[in-house]
Amino acid sequence: MSAPERIPPRRMTSVDLLTEGELTVRGRIREASNAALFCTVAHEGREATCVYKPVAGERPLWDFPDGNLAQREVAAYEVSEATGWGLVPPTVLRDGPYGQGMCQLWIDVTPEADLLALVDGEEPEPGWRAIGFAEVGEGRTALLVHADDERLRRMAVLDAVINNADRKGGHLLPTEDGRLYGIDHGVTFNVENKLRTLLWGWAGEPLTQEAVEVLGALREGLKEGGALAVRLAELITAAEVEATRARVEALVTSGKHPEPSGEWPAIPWPPV
Repeated sequence: MSAPERIPPRRMTSVDLLTEGELTVRGRIREASNAALFCTVAHEGREATCVYKPVAGERPLWDFPDGNLAQREVAAYEVSEATGWGLVPPTVLRDGPYGQGMCQLWIDVTPEADLLALVDGEEPEPGWRAIGFAEVGEGRTALLVHADDERLRRMAVLDAVINNADRKGGHLLPTEDGRLYGIDHGVTFNVENKLRTLLWGWAGEPLTQEAVEVLGALREGLKEGGALAVRLAELITAAEVEATRARVEALVTSGKHPEPSGEWPAIPWPPV
């Protein structure tokens, strides 16, 4: 009698750990406008730090009446994964000590990375892109700029797809290994145009060929019955899925980065 085939153990991913691990609250992130808890998650000898945002701790938003922040955060992660760019940390929807909520892998940031700056003059230096002028006190203004960085350019495309209404500087997390992550995607996927971001440096310019190809893949995934469309339907409304589909189609058709609409403040406040 032959020996039974040995099945190799399943490799645990960060998503597995966040989903299946025991969640322990260690503290509260006080800077957050909604309940955000610093936690550890442990499973089968592996442990990681994470952020847990329970739905019960969310403040209602009049212009986002459907669903909740937690589900939109997970939806943003799903779109990020579909791009292949990995711009959003692993994020899941799960039960925790305070009920269902979003659980996201904690990202350690390198403080040396220069992504935003205030500079004198009316034009940015090489390697920087202009955002706009900002008051800096005593009647003075300075030019707010962001780095001309391919990682930020990818993030700008993701924000246009998910209709991010709150891309602040503090939501950009560069790491020592050269990665860049975006966090805090609770106000996304609105059916109305609410794009507010610091990443306007490429507004009106042609999309990169890479971005065009990624958007084409998103368009396929968002078709009726497509894998991304099916997953998003579990997290946001049918109207929001359709609006996402329309935004991707508009980007593919125009071939350009979007420009401020003038119907909504283009830059979030405070910007950092």
